[in-house]
Amino acid sequence: MSWALYSNLLLSALGQVETFFRWLRSHSIRCVQALKVGFALWKQEEPAEFDLDYATFISMDISMLRLFETFLEATPQLILVLHITLCTGRVEYYQWIGIGTAFICIAWALLDYHQALRSCLPTKPALGYLSSTVYFLWNLLLLCPRIMALALFTTIFPRYIAAHFLLLWVVLLLWVWLQNTDFMPGATSEWLYRGTVAVILYFSWFNVSEGRTRSRSIIHLGFLVMDSTLLGGTWLAHNIPLPSPSLWPWLLPGAALCFLLGLGLRGAYYQWLHPSLRVEALDEGDGTRGFAVQDWHLNRRMAKLAQSFFPRAAPAKSEEINGIL
Repeated sequence: MSWALYSNLLLSALGQVETFFRWLRSHSIRCVQALKVGFALWKQEEPAEFDLDYATFISMDISMLRLFETFLEATPQLILVLHITLCTGRVEYYQWIGIGTAFICIAWALLDYHQALRSCLPTKPALGYLSSTVYFLWNLLLLCPRIMALALFTTIFPRYIAAHFLLLWVVLLLWVWLQNTDFMPGATSEWLYRGTVAVILYFSWFNVSEGRTRSRSIIHLGFLVMDSTLLGGTWLAHNIPLPSPSLWPWLLPGAALCFLLGLGLRGAYYQWLHPSLRVEALDEGDGTRGFAVQDWHLNRRMAKLAQSFFPRAAPAKSEEINGIL
């Protein structure tokens, strides 16, 4: 291969990387657009259907960008704060408020993303208050022991947490690759997307492929439980006293209790509150079955992810677009 061909391949790869990160950086731009559209709709006596759909389009992208930002930035910062808190043993009341708020914001980002997926499916009813509350609570309760186990591990092996993350990230990246994701337009940006999903899977469940999710979610949950147990057991085996003796007696029992409560709420959600997977008939007269066709201006990426999360969602039309209308 000639040097010119190598240069073209390198420039193409760099262009795909730039496209992916430009899409991630567009969070603040989309927020500003959402505010402008919201004020424009507020001024209209009868908002146009196109304007309402465009506002929904922007809100879908914002929900995904917020989710990426939460697990790429806010969650590692929370682990760092917990590490400092456990090592120093000094926590002011406002710091407890900040830590609690950080946990709530992470679970809220997952709920907001789930609601955005539901809005892509016209045949599914909107998420109710009870189901939203249960979904938020089980994510919060399952996130707490995972993040706490990572923070405890950093108190004894602060230099090895990066190696632990990279090892699990490679395994999770391979798992995402085996699911044949097709989200970004180019191969390089698709691998960056898979790497971002692998980061989310390091902390919480995130489905990206079509088909039934029960078996994959059970495998992922078992993987995280085993890893978190090893991390907590490693900290307990070293028996390194914390600066505040009143902290350690309830850390592991509290994490175990949170996990059991979260697991119970998750089972209750998927048993009674999760949207039904049954396909409703559109025309009972001739017995045909299917879903209502989505509008062309819906967010193509979010619609594709909704099809993955809800296996029998309506297939997105090939002429849908994602970007500026």
